[in-house]
Amino acid sequence: MDLNTVAEIRDARQPAPWRPGDAWLGGGTYLFSEPQPHLRRLIDLSRTDWTPVELRPDGSLEIAATCTIARLSRFAKDLDAEAAPLVEQCCRAFLASFKIWNMATVGGNLCNALPAGPMISLTASLDGECLLLAQDGVRRQVRVADFVTGAGLKDLAEGELLRSVTVPARALDCRTAFRQASLYGLGRSGVLVIGTLDPVDGSLAITITAATVRPMRLWFPLPPTAKSLRAAIGSAVAADEWFDDLHGLPEWRRHMAYRYAEEIRQELAEVPA
Repeated sequence: MDLNTVAEIRDARQPAPWRPGDAWLGGGTYLFSEPQPHLRRLIDLSRTDWTPVELRPDGSLEIAATCTIARLSRFAKDLDAEAAPLVEQCCRAFLASFKIWNMATVGGNLCNALPAGPMISLTASLDGECLLLAQDGVRRQVRVADFVTGAGLKDLAEGELLRSVTVPARALDCRTAFRQASLYGLGRSGVLVIGTLDPVDGSLAITITAATVRPMRLWFPLPPTAKSLRAAIGSAVAADEWFDDLHGLPEWRRHMAYRYAEEIRQELAEVPA
């Protein structure tokens, strides 16, 4: 898609005052996928040389907003962590061509805030935290589960930049379970549910995405009973928060979310059906 209203592309390494019509340019897979008549200038992040993804000395995992899906997938293959397979499962949930894999970024997926965004699913389920940089240099941190506030909505001020997402070391040690459903064999996720079991204290987290307009992360100090889990989901997700589009009716999404959450509870808690 030619963005014929864009008059200038600036290098993000050369700061300039933010103005109406500006947008950050990461991989560009969304920006160049449809008309953007409100844009006048793109601020290119591709030359920032941020380390795409790395383990910190404290064992946490830092993923730069400019890290591509392909780069994250390659890194996870060599990651010595219990939760490492979950990274590849979420990368594969894109069901995208190699061209998208090599251009689309983790930050772009989060900032688009689409319910089916698999990088939202991954980082929210692992209790990730966003680092946001404001135009005046102020930094703030927001949990991924709170960063996405609705379908296409996020906690991001005008001109603010998502710099990175950090996953705590403890989350990388969790056992995980993954369930995904789509109405089509190669379609967008209609329901994506992830469970994580903490080996230290035995706590269980169930994260529902794609089925809901925003990530729903439910945490239990100990694995709940089937009845308690169902009640917790019903309490956490309001009737109008089950997503409704051509990829699935709210009733179907709700049914599958309950079903997958219970399957995950049984799998991670190792209880009989």
